[in-house]
Amino acid sequence: MAVSPARWPALPALADPATDQVLGSGLLPELAYAFGGPFHFLLPDAFDANLRAMQDALAAAGVDGFVYFAKKANKAAVFAERAAAGGAGVDVASVAELREALGHGVRGEHVVVTGPAKDASLLRPAVQHGALIAADALDELDTLITIALTGRVRPARVLLRCLPPEQPHSRFGMNDSELATAMDRCVQAGDALRMEGFSFHLSGYALQPRTDLVGRLVERCLKARVQGLEASRISIGGGLPISYTDASSWRTFLAGHHSRYYHAGKAFQTGDFYPYHSPKAGPVALASLLAATPEGSQRSVAEMVKDADVELLLEPGRALLDQAGATVFSIQGVKDRDGYQLLTVDGTSLSLSEQWFNSEYLPDPRLLPQDTTGAAGVHPASVGAATCLESDMITWRKVGFPRRPRTGDLLVYPNTAGYQMDSNESPFHDLPLPPKVVIDRTDLPRPRWRLDRHVA
Repeated sequence: MAVSPARWPALPALADPATDQVLGSGLLPELAYAFGGPFHFLLPDAFDANLRAMQDALAAAGVDGFVYFAKKANKAAVFAERAAAGGAGVDVASVAELREALGHGVRGEHVVVTGPAKDASLLRPAVQHGALIAADALDELDTLITIALTGRVRPARVLLRCLPPEQPHSRFGMNDSELATAMDRCVQAGDALRMEGFSFHLSGYALQPRTDLVGRLVERCLKARVQGLEASRISIGGGLPISYTDASSWRTFLAGHHSRYYHAGKAFQTGDFYPYHSPKAGPVALASLLAATPEGSQRSVAEMVKDADVELLLEPGRALLDQAGATVFSIQGVKDRDGYQLLTVDGTSLSLSEQWFNSEYLPDPRLLPQDTTGAAGVHPASVGAATCLESDMITWRKVGFPRRPRTGDLLVYPNTAGYQMDSNESPFHDLPLPPKVVIDRTDLPRPRWRLDRHVA
């Protein structure tokens, strides 16, 4: 049943010409038929462009910096390959991620190893390959020193991770007392260890707390050098936001947010939603951080790190994957409910992972109908998964589609490469994990595609 467009909330995704070319090419129905289930398509050219923009932002500010792709944001091999080709590194947190990065062309010295309580099975090969390791605790630092002393191959390269004052209850990093002890142990380790600087992990997307922490860590680097430590690098982690929609659409959506627009009256708190619009996103957010002034300082971040001869390290995930892929489901069932439709697609919410955070992925999916002769209008529908769980909903929101969805139509969720494809995936019900299709060329009448080379 069509409804008035004026009273139906929408959240249109930002236009992306490469995605539009794929949607208009006729390729997606063929792939849906071939795979017989949901799949993701990847646009690595977008990754390349995002990486160049971040590198350009560092260069424009005159800052010596290095970008590591946070591999946890997407498992696809193609992004590790593109990071290596683009002069970037990869941020890993497991043996499998380390193996994948090395196996797809990333040099060992261009790997940074993060994550809490890292096991020796990860630390040992990381040291052997010359990776940079963020030591999260004193016992982990001790393990690294032992590995370096007994291996006698090369020194362990270490960043000391700091507990942010802004987030004193974080489970990541060391407090001031622990850091003082850690630096003493680094000095005592001698040539077995290179203490290259500091790192931190901050939740959220606010820029000023990152700015302030960089300012404090510059001072820590200078003090560490007095102890004879190298201390020439600071990693600010990730947390650069991206925009999925425009400012006006996001404001309008939040202002009209109500449970009546969700299947079964599902209630979400707007504060739990990802900020789907950010006035400063991706490389623009990075440039703003570099130009910002830490509290209590008269100099910008860029000036501080240049004056102290400090290299700034970044570990973005989502920001490098902006517009780098989308997710495709086929509609396999349609039910009419009270003024809207309830669709069932051939996959699960585990393949669109915002639900992991007690939220859902909000940008409007695109409907690719088999038959375009139906009446145009606004046809609200929610999207359920192909499982026997009442709560397994891919989209609780009643999305207003321009035509009435039908069995066999495709739903394309835009811009899902950053975390959505992998964070919560599971072969529940023995359903196969959705394959990833790499689109190498979108400028041809028929896009060139191949399966990604990730080894499960």
